[in-house]
Amino acid sequence: MEHKHMLILIIVPSSVTAIIILLVMIYCCRRKGGETVSRDIEASLEVKERDGVEKDLLIKFKDGEDLTVYDILDAPGEVIGKSSYGTLYRATLLSIDRLTLLRFLRPACTVTMKEVVPVMELLGSLRHPNLVPLCAFYAGPRGEKLMVHPFYRHGTLAQLIRDGNGEAHRWHIICRISIGIARGLDYLHTDLEIPIIHGNLKSSNILLDRHFRPYVSDFGLHLVLNPTAGQEMLEASAAQGYKAPELIKMKEVSEETDIYSLGIILLELLTGKEPFYRKPNLDKDIYLPNAVQSAILDHRVIDFYHPKILLSQNEGQRAVSEDHIYEFLQLAMACCSPSPALRPTIKQVVSKLEEIGR
Repeated sequence: MEHKHMLILIIVPSSVTAIIILLVMIYCCRRKGGETVSRDIEASLEVKERDGVEKDLLIKFKDGEDLTVYDILDAPGEVIGKSSYGTLYRATLLSIDRLTLLRFLRPACTVTMKEVVPVMELLGSLRHPNLVPLCAFYAGPRGEKLMVHPFYRHGTLAQLIRDGNGEAHRWHIICRISIGIARGLDYLHTDLEIPIIHGNLKSSNILLDRHFRPYVSDFGLHLVLNPTAGQEMLEASAAQGYKAPELIKMKEVSEETDIYSLGIILLELLTGKEPFYRKPNLDKDIYLPNAVQSAILDHRVIDFYHPKILLSQNEGQRAVSEDHIYEFLQLAMACCSPSPALRPTIKQVVSKLEEIGR
C-alpha cells in the first residue's frame, strides 16, 4: 500500500511536568546545532548532531500531513490512560481545532529505532473503516517515541458496557459493534501480505464514534516492545481475562490467540459483564466463559443477557429472538475454546456474525 512521509524536526508535546522536563532537554540538544532535514529514513537514523545526539524524526502518514511543529508544541494535553509501557494523552491542536490521541512510549520499553521505524511505516500504511489509523510517528534524541492518532469522543467499548448505557442493550448496536471489530481483525489477519496479530485485543482497546462504529486500536503494538515490556503487556491481559490459555510468551501470539480475545469481547457485549466478575454472595471472581458454559448446559442462558435486548428492534427489522442470542453465545464460546484448533477463523466469525445480525 503506497503512502508518503516527510521528516522534520519536532519536540515531544505534553502538559505534564515530566514531559515538560523532557522538552527542555530536547530543546537544549537542538540549540547545539540541529538543522531541519528531509531525507531517506534509514539515512536519517545514521545522521548525528555535532554533539553526537541523533536528530528528531517525524514520519507523517495519511491524515497527518497537516501536522506542524507549532501545532504539537502548543497542544494542551491531558493524561487519559497509563500502562507499564506508555501513557495516553488527549491533546487539542489549536490551529486546526482538532482533538488528537497521543501515545507516548517509554524509551526503556521499546526495541531499537532501526527495528521500530519499519513497524511504524507498516502500521502507518494501514487503513480500514474499523481500525484506528496511525497519522504520524515521532522519535526524539533521548529515545522517546510518540504515536499520533485521531481522537474518538465517545470513549471505549469497555466504558459503554460498564456505564450501563441503554444503547448497549440494543441488539442492532451489539451486532454493529461485533461485526465491525471482526472485520477490522479480518483485515489484519487476511488482507495483508504478512498477517498482523493484534496481540492485545480487549474492550478497552475498542474506540467508538457517535454512531457506535467500532475502531480497533493498539494492533501490532507488541512488535515495538522489548521482551520485558511485551511480557508485562501479556500479564496484564491475563489478569483482565483476555489471554488465551495456551499463550505463555508474547512472541507466541497468533491468529488463534486473537480469536480467543475476540470471543471474550463478544461475551462482554452480550452479558454486560467483565471477563472476571464477582457475585454478591461469593468471595472469589468468576470467569465469564466458564459461567456462560454452565448456563448453556443448565438451560439458563436467559440469566446472562439483559431482558431489554429481546425488546429492541433492529432498526425497523424484526425483533431479536432467543435463537439469535443463543447462536451469538455459541459463536463466542467457540472462539473461547481451550483448544486453538477448535476456534473458528476470523472469516468464519465475520460470516456468522453477519448471518446472525440480518
